[in-house]
Amino acid sequence: DLHEMLAKAGAAHNVDADLLASLVKAESGGNPRAVSPVGARGLMQLMPATAATLGVADSFKPEENVRGGSAYLDALLTRYHDNIALAVAAYNAGPAAVDKYHGIPPYRETQAYVARVIHEFNRRVVARRAVAVNLATSSH
Repeated sequence: DLHEMLAKAGAAHNVDADLLASLVKAESGGNPRAVSPVGARGLMQLMPATAATLGVADSFKPEENVRGGSAYLDALLTRYHDNIALAVAAYNAGPAAVDKYHGIPPYRETQAYVARVIHEFNRRVVARRAVAVNLATSSH
């Protein structure tokens, strides 16, 4: 189950599972067999070299892909001091581009990607809070 996999990977890497889910939605639409035109693979669209660096032997195995992608996002969040926009931009365009431009690179694709991921993440956080409020109110 994807939700369970993301929750487990998020807990292991101290990354919000809703942020991981938002990234998966933007990257692959939840398709574990997805391959991008540039060769990124799996749920979190890992490039083969990145996957190898992260110890991911088979990017089409959802558990491995999510583990590797979560570890990579965790490293990017650390690198960019928990700035989600910069970490997500680096996930998409590479850290070299974010460093070169001292922020989100001026690439239309990356800017749209960051906006899409953050919009989805915010939507999920609002929904999660609404559920928590409903649970709290119904228990009284």
